[in-house]
Amino acid sequence: MKFFDREKEIEKLRDIRARACEGACWTILTGRRRVGKTALVTTAFGDEPYLYLFVTRSAEADLCDGFKSRIEAFTGRTIPGKVQKFSDLFRYLLELAAERPITVVIDEFQDFFRVNPAIFGEMQRDWDELAAHARINLVTTGSINTLMNKIFKDKSQPLYGHETDQIKLRPFSVSTLKEILGHYHPKWKNDDLLALWTFTGGVAKYVTLLIDRKAYAVKDMINVLVEEDSYFLDEGWAVLVEEFGKEYGTYFSILGAIARGKTSRAEIMNEIGGEVGGYLTRLEDQYELIAKKQPVFEATSNKSCLYLIRDNFFRFWFRFIFKRQYLIQVRMYDELRGIVKRDYEVFSGHALEGYFREKFMEQGRYSRMGGWWDRKGENEIDIVCENEFSNALDFFEVKRKRREINLKALEGKSAAFFAKNPTLRGRKASFAGLSLEDM
Repeated sequence: MKFFDREKEIEKLRDIRARACEGACWTILTGRRRVGKTALVTTAFGDEPYLYLFVTRSAEADLCDGFKSRIEAFTGRTIPGKVQKFSDLFRYLLELAAERPITVVIDEFQDFFRVNPAIFGEMQRDWDELAAHARINLVTTGSINTLMNKIFKDKSQPLYGHETDQIKLRPFSVSTLKEILGHYHPKWKNDDLLALWTFTGGVAKYVTLLIDRKAYAVKDMINVLVEEDSYFLDEGWAVLVEEFGKEYGTYFSILGAIARGKTSRAEIMNEIGGEVGGYLTRLEDQYELIAKKQPVFEATSNKSCLYLIRDNFFRFWFRFIFKRQYLIQVRMYDELRGIVKRDYEVFSGHALEGYFREKFMEQGRYSRMGGWWDRKGENEIDIVCENEFSNALDFFEVKRKRREINLKALEGKSAAFFAKNPTLRGRKASFAGLSLEDM
């Protein structure tokens, strides 16, 4: 698949590179695994020579041996002797940057923790000493959010506050997914777009794998997702086990419960059989994998909040793949594929709400939006949007099929909404339905 989107990020990286010709710049580039960080720097810096170093989990001396060869090829200079410490190479690059501008990309930077955590303190020492005279454009990328935050945002860590710029790379927007489908499959249907959004959430690697297989339609995507030796079947384990460490079992159980519709804290506790407060907090704040959902305009309250998995792919993986590992173990792929196809309409119907919220956010139409429900569960509104500048409230009901939308019922639910939020009475209110036809 060809390269799409990322114009703003490319422009920012190139602007930073230009600034680095006058003084040292250190950029943190983060984003979940598979989101396209390496492809971004390759595209942004590919017009000029740059040094690319990938941190592997090997002994520091072995890692430096490989880095030394790359640096020698990049500079055309021989580094004498055997280098066993990364700090010696980093200092060499800073001294080189005092002579001429250079761009250095260190990928999977957080893995220095596994190589030798002392590296971060040594980098701080050399940066503080030499950066003032170096014209270096240093970009450090990381996929494990908790470790990158620890390195640069924890005041107790040596590299705290050393970055000059940061970029958080997010998945493709819904408009980019439209562009991609339109480029490869001009006759795409709205349900195909919804499926691409539902299964990938716009994560570049997943989109690429489906597009390269010409899986443009819903059924073709499901066939690729659930087949023997599919890349996607092990993806949850591959990405999250390392993130969670030895407690991954508990985290997986919680995410599995949420994916199955156990979205309140009490329901999750009953499912897990124990206290989950600390795990939920870490999943939300540190790992950024779940979000706390509460009725829009309501003050924060644990009594009414629900939890959802933020990442579309993980929502799919825990709903279908993790839950039915037993089918994969006995190679019953046809049966698993049949379950996904059977439940796709209901599953994608929930994703459709998220699609429209993302679309509205991208368009900048509203200053606040969210779902609303009462505590008794008698009234629920899919999306309530506020435009505080026009003093208007828009109420939306979301269904896959337009004929299932009931605007009269939606207006009735709004009466319960205003009864709960009396300060909003008098606002101009509108009511509309959103379906596949409106994508």
